[in-house]
Amino acid sequence: MRILLTNDDGIHADGLAALERIALTLTDDVWIVAPETDQSGLAHSLTLSEPLRLRQIGERRFALRGTPTDCVIMGIRHVLDGKPDLILSGVNAGSNIADDVTYSGTVAAAIEGTIQGVRSLALSQAVRMEDGVRTLPWGVAETHAPALIQKLMTQDLPAGTFLNVNFPACAPDAVAGLSVTAQGRTDFALVVDERQDGRGNPYFWLRFGTRTGQFDEGSDIHAVRADRISVTPLKLDLTDHSVRDRLAAALGDLA
Repeated sequence: MRILLTNDDGIHADGLAALERIALTLTDDVWIVAPETDQSGLAHSLTLSEPLRLRQIGERRFALRGTPTDCVIMGIRHVLDGKPDLILSGVNAGSNIADDVTYSGTVAAAIEGTIQGVRSLALSQAVRMEDGVRTLPWGVAETHAPALIQKLMTQDLPAGTFLNVNFPACAPDAVAGLSVTAQGRTDFALVVDERQDGRGNPYFWLRFGTRTGQFDEGSDIHAVRADRISVTPLKLDLTDHSVRDRLAAALGDLA
């Protein structure tokens, strides 16, 4: 099995190193094409107005000055001699649940892999705060991902569907189980922080505030908060079919 790895935290990210260790438990045919620098929050963007600069930094390891989407395209269309059997994106430093999936470069790489016709998984590790220090327990993903990926590879998925996997921020042996979930919903959690530079000119920094919302049972955010691994099937088709049918009925005389 040939696996292509990428992420949005950059080629030197701890989560990518963890993902490589996970992938090497499944096969020795592992390739990496990851962004040269942190590309978090860029979603499914691609680079059209600047050149893509690719450099090889090791055996089967490439850094690209571009987005996660660019990395998947370059990995399939240039670095490899064909499509891989699996694309793994991550392991992201922080969960990608609820509305985060729309911003996430990690999820976007899985979207692009799915567009290219390759089975794709996005993997993210939730953060734990200890005495005000942000801690990422990578051992959770490393312990549980190999067997989970093997099982997920045996499942039939419709064309246009990919999987978003989130690991909870607990000890590996404290994971309470696995839930197949739906994408949750939170209130907008970004705060616009206004500051001044050394010359007194204003500048702005987006930062995450306190998340609120209905964390319903069965959602990805509820599962991760309950120390469960969340597996959410997502699809490329964004059509709201129920509204489409209702609109078609209401606007039928205008067609």
